[in-house]
Amino acid sequence: MQKFTRKHDYDGLLIVIEGTDGSGKSTQLELLKRFIEDKSYGVMVSEWKTSRLIADVIDEAKDRNLLNATTYSLLYAADFADRLENQIIPALKSGFIVLLDRYYYTALARDVVRGQDIEWVQNLYDFAPQPDLTFYLDMPVDVLLKRIIGTTGLDYYESGRDVGFSTDFYNSFEMYQNKCLEQYNWMKKEYGFKSIDGTKPIKEIHKIMNIEVQKILDSGILD
Repeated sequence: MQKFTRKHDYDGLLIVIEGTDGSGKSTQLELLKRFIEDKSYGVMVSEWKTSRLIADVIDEAKDRNLLNATTYSLLYAADFADRLENQIIPALKSGFIVLLDRYYYTALARDVVRGQDIEWVQNLYDFAPQPDLTFYLDMPVDVLLKRIIGTTGLDYYESGRDVGFSTDFYNSFEMYQNKCLEQYNWMKKEYGFKSIDGTKPIKEIHKIMNIEVQKILDSGILD
């Protein structure tokens, strides 16, 4: 059996599912959670922008259109830091498998597209432990657009309207998401993402994830 080495100093495992909005992250996160629980391992889930301290502040600032590129970056970093300190790291210390719906890679993509220097953003998140495994659901923009329209609709910030690419929601979404995908394509190699074609059937994607996670579990790292 191939030896597995953690990428941080905690007893648990840190597994991330990354991708743009509409790529199917939440669905796969729930399926993976059930798979791991069925193996009798403790699982903790944390989603993007869910800090009890900061999430409502971000929503209010968005509603009032108060965010510029820097405050956007800093508020999301504060949300991440609060969840990391109060949820993620305690769970890792206790030996849990922590599943994350997006990690700071999302901030890297979005902040750089909004004009921030990538080294500045990387330094902003340099306190974050490295994930043991990062899945990336790779989706073309045209499919994302159809999914978003059919579910949540086009959001002002998720369409990049605040960046000023276009006054048209559809054009802005395409331009913004394409630029985010450029960043993800760079990060896939830079951070060693396990890239999966997000257009594959849900069960097929889930099977790919299960196999990768099972390899780690079979190594006995949590025994």
